[in-house]
Amino acid sequence: MVRYVFFLIWCLKKLLALTDMANPGPEKIFSDVIFRDYETEDYSAVIDLWDKTGLGGALRGDDREAIERTIHMGGKLLVAVLPGGPLIGSSWMTYDGRRIHLHHIAVLPEWQRRGIGRKLTELSIGFAKETGTQIKLEVHQSNKGAVKLYRELGFRYLGDYDVYIMRDFSP
Repeated sequence: MVRYVFFLIWCLKKLLALTDMANPGPEKIFSDVIFRDYETEDYSAVIDLWDKTGLGGALRGDDREAIERTIHMGGKLLVAVLPGGPLIGSSWMTYDGRRIHLHHIAVLPEWQRRGIGRKLTELSIGFAKETGTQIKLEVHQSNKGAVKLYRELGFRYLGDYDVYIMRDFSP
């Protein structure tokens, strides 16, 4: 009986090793993912990423000029790319003179749950630390995974604030 149990444990370990090889975790894919600053040539891929993840768009004022203007004003746009391959993630930081606003932490759906969003957020927090400024973000309350991540990384809920916006100035 004991030999049978040890055999089952051995088989389970082998099966888990095969599963692990088929579904690499964050520690395995980070050697293949490059995190770098946005380049002008990334624009189309960034907009495509934001479209596929439900972020950004013309209504929100997310165009090439807005991206480049916010970078010029002290912000930053980080991207995650595969070597010689597609852009798979982003984190856009704007700066208003006193704090960094974190926008569009996006990862293509097929690359989610692998630690890429966490790494982009950690790099964004690092940028805020380098500049010596606060960092703030907005997240939809239904996005439970993102809320959990942001809390784990030290963000705190400002429960006494409502967020309002005015996007259209037409009469």
